[in-house]
Amino acid sequence: MSDVRELDATELARRIASGETSAAEALRSALAAIDTQDGALHAFLRVDREAALERARALDAAQRRGEPLGALHGVPVALKSNMCIADRETNCASRILAGYRPPYTATFVQRLLDAGAIPLGHTNMDEFAMGSSSENSAFGPTRNPWDLARTPGGSSSGSAVAVASGMCPLALGSDTGGSVRQPAALCGVAGFKPTYGRVSRYGLIAFGSSLDQVSPFARSVRDLELATSVISGADPRDSTCVDAPPLAPEEPREGLAGLRVGIPAEALGAGLERGVRRAFDAACAELAALGADCVPVSLAHLEAAIPTYYVVATAEASSNLARYEGVRYGARVPGDGTLQGMFAATRAAGFGAEVKRRILLGTYVLSAGYYEAWYGRALKVRRLIADDFETAFESVDLIATPTSPCVAFALGERVDDPLAMYQSDVLTVPASLAGLPAVSVPCGFAAQGSQSNDGNDGGNGGLPVGLQLVGPTLADARVLAVARAFEEAGGHRRLPPVRARSEGAVT
Repeated sequence: MSDVRELDATELARRIASGETSAAEALRSALAAIDTQDGALHAFLRVDREAALERARALDAAQRRGEPLGALHGVPVALKSNMCIADRETNCASRILAGYRPPYTATFVQRLLDAGAIPLGHTNMDEFAMGSSSENSAFGPTRNPWDLARTPGGSSSGSAVAVASGMCPLALGSDTGGSVRQPAALCGVAGFKPTYGRVSRYGLIAFGSSLDQVSPFARSVRDLELATSVISGADPRDSTCVDAPPLAPEEPREGLAGLRVGIPAEALGAGLERGVRRAFDAACAELAALGADCVPVSLAHLEAAIPTYYVVATAEASSNLARYEGVRYGARVPGDGTLQGMFAATRAAGFGAEVKRRILLGTYVLSAGYYEAWYGRALKVRRLIADDFETAFESVDLIATPTSPCVAFALGERVDDPLAMYQSDVLTVPASLAGLPAVSVPCGFAAQGSQSNDGNDGGNGGLPVGLQLVGPTLADARVLAVARAFEEAGGHRRLPPVRARSEGAVT
């Protein structure tokens, strides 16, 4: 049997196409890995075992008949629980959507199906994608395979862990302010947020409509290129989708000669753990060794990114979540018998604390008398942040920062401090506000521990650190090509302890 934990999606698809293994064998290996590991990790909310097995058998039968094979033929893929598949429960890890079965399939999911992928099921997440640690899920947190007492990041926690632990080679998440890149960094995998609008949002349950972007996780950057080429492209059902063809990856680069990489000093200030800084400095040295010219640039309004994001995102969330009132979707609580009483009781029982907090914040900043002071001003600062990037890209090809200011923190450590939790996304939010393509790729390890992060950065106690590369609008292929060159030269991939301990469990 082919053990999917040993192969990335590109290689697995090649072996299935060549007849070295089959879609059914690959799927059984993935299901066995889920059975072995997910009890400890809680990456999945639901595994569609029978539907996946039926699809794998159908794909193998089609291959025997000589039908054309898609780019992801037979590859198991996990989906975040805010991604619609017709007649399969899609609940956003929220009790208010318990039992909701959408009548349609998302465009990007249909494109995966058309390419021959096998959806495994829906993964855990922070409720309605609101969070940075998975602790806001109504069904309990996902755990980091590097240390079960630590967060895997969020909100796309389950998808990140499914890939990191070897349960599948490819998964989709949604990135609003860093919800793919941050967990990718904390779990030691690769994650890519395309240019806003490069992938259709039709069928993605919305958090912040001007920020949300469907984004893949993978073990390798070449798999990110493959996945993005499958799911990207114009879609008339999404008015925000860019009218551009699917991603065409660049040819692999042997070096980075002539590439100019900007290093913003504003991203390396207070709050950055010393171990993360050391890993980032080493990554910059590796880029230079490949031929890149690393130069300073300025993102003058970077410190305003978090407050700007949490005005814009909460405003959009309060509008998007107004539809969940007990009539059209999911659960209903009768309340006092009146219509308004039913609305109030349903939302009080169905939404978690963080979702309620963001609805209240968003409603406040959109309210009469405060709109211009908060939301209107935030939109102006958002424009300044985008202008900073545009100015920087006049002199550099890409911008590099750490992905997260810290390594994975302990579950429960920040749950009572929303501001500290929000700061987890301080380095990923700027690219989201500007709508730019950005990738996180593993770049080293830092010791567990305090703000100082003193100790052995690469030893057995080390936790993953991510390098973030940001490019200009629609420079997705360039961002991925440079990340791939860095990845293939650096050798930073390592098995997490949970996966390593169970390596012999799947045969």
